[in-house]
Amino acid sequence: MPAEIIDGVAIAAKVRARVAEETAELRKRGVTPGLTAVLVGDDPASGVYVASKERACKEAGMNGKSIRLPASTSEEALLLLIDTLNNDPTVHGILVQMPLPKQISEQKVIRRIAPTKDVDGFHPFNVGKLFTGDADGFAPCTPAGVQVMLEEAGVETAGKDAVIIGRSNIVGKPMAALLIQSGKNANCTVTICHSRTKDLLAHTRRADILIAAIGKPEMVTGDMVKPGAVVIDVGINRVDDPAAPKGYRIVGDVHFEQVSKVASRISPVPGGVGRMTIAMLLANTVRAARLTLEH
Repeated sequence: MPAEIIDGVAIAAKVRARVAEETAELRKRGVTPGLTAVLVGDDPASGVYVASKERACKEAGMNGKSIRLPASTSEEALLLLIDTLNNDPTVHGILVQMPLPKQISEQKVIRRIAPTKDVDGFHPFNVGKLFTGDADGFAPCTPAGVQVMLEEAGVETAGKDAVIIGRSNIVGKPMAALLIQSGKNANCTVTICHSRTKDLLAHTRRADILIAAIGKPEMVTGDMVKPGAVVIDVGINRVDDPAAPKGYRIVGDVHFEQVSKVASRISPVPGGVGRMTIAMLLANTVRAARLTLEH
């Protein structure tokens, strides 16, 4: 029997509907959640992504603003802009689009954003809260979205073996931190695999929940998956395909055709995790706005 599809489009729509409801309630209390995205340079993909975030904010009734700076912008100028946004009470979330030009330190930028406005969840304070199980912080949007997808799909996580392929600070490590916590949609036994892992198949074949976030097109094949496992594909890769209308197609890190015949549930690419990232960014921003009323 083919795997049940975990529909990220539908789940993201539910999250965004809740965000819109919460935004309407906050507006009644005199606070309109505001997210400001900063884009340095003219990378086309980043530009499209920032524009989609701004549009999503407006659809939810939030204030969404984009600030575009030339690629020649100095590190000092960007840090001063972040200081201004930190001190602006109408801005509840700050997002600086990565990657940055080589003259700017990404770590300095991440550390300059106020932790209470770090809706990407990358500031060391928020990373520390995530790993220690402190719910006051913000979790990175993609792994947080994966956790919501598992919940919405009715996946029981407690006591399950979760194997994550990929150890990035954006997905792999925070995903492990979320799933290993004591609490709802967690309580997993977690293994992180990476480029130096020996006998990868031995790990993936015992996974009840397999999360692929390695950035290699269709790397996870059917023989790597335990029958009945839940598979979440975080990867978004462009591969050449002369037969496709655009000359390429978008695939994940999982070979969908093969793995969907083995797994019990699977998230597709596109239509899976990608939609959740922006939805969780909006959710974090609304939460940041709500916290201003509680302190």
